[in-house]
Amino acid sequence: MPIDTPLCGLLGIRHPILLAPMDVIAGARLTAAVSRAGGFGILGGGYGDRIWLERETGKLKGAQAPFGIGFITWSLAKQPELLDVALAVQPRAIMLSFGDPKPFAPRIKAAGARLICQVQDEAMAQQALEAGADILVAQGSEAGGHGASRTTIDIVPAIVDLAAGRVPVVAAGGIGDGRGLAAMMVLGAAGVLLGTRFYASQECDGAEEAKKRICAARSGSTTRGIIFDLSRNNVWPAPFNGRCLINDHARRWQGREMELLQNVKAVAAEYAAARASGNFDIAAVIAGEAVGLIHDIPPAADIVERIAAEADQILLGRRNSSTALKA
Repeated sequence: MPIDTPLCGLLGIRHPILLAPMDVIAGARLTAAVSRAGGFGILGGGYGDRIWLERETGKLKGAQAPFGIGFITWSLAKQPELLDVALAVQPRAIMLSFGDPKPFAPRIKAAGARLICQVQDEAMAQQALEAGADILVAQGSEAGGHGASRTTIDIVPAIVDLAAGRVPVVAAGGIGDGRGLAAMMVLGAAGVLLGTRFYASQECDGAEEAKKRICAARSGSTTRGIIFDLSRNNVWPAPFNGRCLINDHARRWQGREMELLQNVKAVAAEYAAARASGNFDIAAVIAGEAVGLIHDIPPAADIVERIAAEADQILLGRRNSSTALKA
């Protein structure tokens, strides 16, 4: 039986599994594939490339399965008109991460969309609730890409307690299989949001070499810091920094961030050339600590079904064990 939580009813989905809106690489193809499989695909609006957003949202217009669109909040604030582009295709939800959602909440609500807010501590969660968030995503530091310092096993129950049943809480960070979904539900989460696991899927628009590197990576093969942000001249506001796979570039500059900053013009040129040519010895593969659990590049639908089935079996076994102990 599918795992049913309040999240499923709120979003109209069969499985409490959400696609993280990975900037640009979570395109319409991946978004639609996750949603058709019964999860909830969220298009990666990211920093807000209007041409890309118009093209990809156009592919989702009229989609039968519910989907969402995600943005980096502080970047959306620089071009708020992009929210209108997103809302024009009637997404079931808009996801906002890293910044105050209040300026955008009224427009999202007026359009009939749910507001999903990703948070990294209780103050951010309270801010999101005051803005009218319908769903909170509690993101731990194990997540790929940008985040803060609290671990998933710490932040999830803390946000569950703060929400106190008012809205569903979704767990994010380091989750790559059904064991992770089951564990987060035991902590009180109503579902999970996955990035790295869906990065290594057939429908993801990421480079094939990047996907292969994720599959080859072992546990402990990622690092969190500001090296790749400095290298691409895109330093984020505190308290956020980024997690990616360890590569030659990260090894070269780890512990030498001030020297990197002093030579940023030359490093940024080298880094931009590496990104353009697909040289991932220098360019970052943005991935989280779930890489040690990922060994294949299947269709997204297989990932959804596999995780849902594994979690269901684990939770069923737990219920059966509990019943047997009481007997």
